[in-house]
Amino acid sequence: MAKKTVRDIEVKGKKVLMRVDFNVPIKDGVITDDTRIKAALSTINYVIDNGGKAILMSHLGRVKTEDDKASKTLAPIAKRLEELLGKTVNFVSETRGEKVENAVASLKDGEVMMIENTRFEDIDGKKESKNDPELGKYWASLADVFVIDAFGTAHRSHASNVGVASNIEAVAGFLMEKEIKFIGGVVENPQKPLVAILGGAKVSDKIGVIESLIEKADKIIIGGGMMFTFLKALGKNIGSSLLEADKVELATSLMEKAKAKGVELILPVDTVVAKEFKNDTEFKTVSVDAVEDGWMGLDIGADSVKLFAEALKGVKTVVWNGPMGVFEMENYAKGTIGICKAIAGLDEAITIIGGGDSAAAAEQLGYADDFSHISTGGGASLEYLEGKELPGIAAISEK
Repeated sequence: MAKKTVRDIEVKGKKVLMRVDFNVPIKDGVITDDTRIKAALSTINYVIDNGGKAILMSHLGRVKTEDDKASKTLAPIAKRLEELLGKTVNFVSETRGEKVENAVASLKDGEVMMIENTRFEDIDGKKESKNDPELGKYWASLADVFVIDAFGTAHRSHASNVGVASNIEAVAGFLMEKEIKFIGGVVENPQKPLVAILGGAKVSDKIGVIESLIEKADKIIIGGGMMFTFLKALGKNIGSSLLEADKVELATSLMEKAKAKGVELILPVDTVVAKEFKNDTEFKTVSVDAVEDGWMGLDIGADSVKLFAEALKGVKTVVWNGPMGVFEMENYAKGTIGICKAIAGLDEAITIIGGGDSAAAAEQLGYADDFSHISTGGGASLEYLEGKELPGIAAISEK
């Protein structure tokens, strides 16, 4: 990898400021999914095991008013991190000032502290989100070295990543290193054949990704709600299925582009249709040529799962972004489960989930450990797959 990592710097006795991604779901003060906290442990442990003083910073949700502070504090996250590390995490309930500075000054080698939600700085003039130069300079002044390990915010130019990095050398943590290796690898030099599986609700969310992958992939498989815009472009009746009417022409041109490039673009052959958008309603599986008015497609059917699984034979790299149906409802989860199983069974291939709902699906379905890599960033993964330069990665020093 061309970027410097935490292995390339001396951390012993150093104050190591780390931008982590602890933007986890919290309900009534309880963390409902700690995947992102666990994902940062290897870098934190490396720093403290090697005698560094770890100063952690993260955002949590959006903070617009003083009232938001109560539900957006990192206090419960610091508590959970203590449990996972098995050691004290000194949590400072402020983002700057005397309390923070005193905590940094009293930090000993191998100890950990965490400052409050960086977006508390957004209440008065969006200082964090708009990369206020003074704020970036202040946070940088707390440390000797800076580790960026928050891929989930790498597509944003904020004070807590890019701002700090413009004042002090930045290196990648292990999580960021893995994201660059796997997702960056798909963009820059994928092992082929490469198959991309794209789902989710809207074509509009994935235009850039599809266009980028047409240049690189051997096959592109389309499922999820966005498949109906493509099926409509082929002149099929889609009943009351989700449709982006203003994207039908675009779907046509994407299919033409793929064909011109010799990329096989594969659409479902059957769909699970329902009378209403809910689990407990009448539903059935029909061919995509036989969708009747008044019915909506909410998943791909069993024949499509077979077709897609067949298309995966002999591949070297698979990247999957977006579920095949409304997997949150049991009756429309079979397509996503089927694809998840099919990819998980590819022992010889590099298998990557590009964050978001497909990552949640793999976790929920118990297949997370069967993938080479599950990205921690939704929007960041998509922009990275589009081939865009991400500010949070660009800020990391080259070797």
